[in-house]
Amino acid sequence: MTATAKKFGRVPSAVARLATSPELLNGFLKLSAVFETTTLTALEREVLIMTVAARNECHLCVAMHTATLTRLPASPELVAAMRAEAPLPEPRLEALRLFVHAVMDTRGEVPAAGLEAFTGAGYTERNALEVVLGIGTYTLSTFANRLTRAPLDDAFAEHAWHAA
Repeated sequence: MTATAKKFGRVPSAVARLATSPELLNGFLKLSAVFETTTLTALEREVLIMTVAARNECHLCVAMHTATLTRLPASPELVAAMRAEAPLPEPRLEALRLFVHAVMDTRGEVPAAGLEAFTGAGYTERNALEVVLGIGTYTLSTFANRLTRAPLDDAFAEHAWHAA
């Protein structure tokens, strides 16, 4: 939980709820740490996380990762588009967002054209597999947060979000 406290400046209530299953929390934290070492940039990782969080309608996750995006070099337009589940203003990041959706929609059986669009935007086959890692990691988190009905911490209230 130390890494989580360092990232957010405190231990969010969602993490405390996940801790009721030390195995789940430990698994998530390990997967999250591995995902942080991928060749995707910090901004790309956050785009993936926000895409999964919004798709899975995790209000808490979207709020928490909106806070993270605001600390990164993410434009207000990018953050707004992510929260609205709208096309992103940066073509490369939009290719990533569309690929995340394609992987989720097809349960990994992305058509060749979808993979070609992703790699055509400058991503690699390694990045495609890193996307799978990110989706798995943050699906675990979003599902657990929804299951435990984790509340939004006051620290993230300014970034509150509700699915459209």
